Amino acid sequence: MYFTGIIIAVSSFLIIGIFHPIVIKTEYYSGTKYWWVFLILGIAAIVSALFVSNTLISSLLGVLGASFLWSIGELFEQKGRVEKGWFPKNPKRKYDTIK
Repeated sequence: MYFTGIIIAVSSFLIIGIFHPIVIKTEYYSGTKYWWVFLILGIAAIVSALFVSNTLISSLLGVLGASFLWSIGELFEQKGRVEKGWFPKNPKRKYDTIK
């Protein structure tokens, strides 16, 4: 029996699930100013996936890279959710009042 597909599926689910709180915490503490970190890490993971011959590792690097890149949009969406009052604002952080 081959478990590679199941391992990729479960790992993908976990990677995507881990990024949800990462996006929320990043927006809470620093806003959207570090979106470029997600971009660099996403590109690095995807490029790394191109050079790894192991199917499992390469697939997980691809999922990780895609999750980093997807999180850029989610970070800005989270900013909008905070502005709507759906998530709490960080009382210790200054917010832009210009729209």
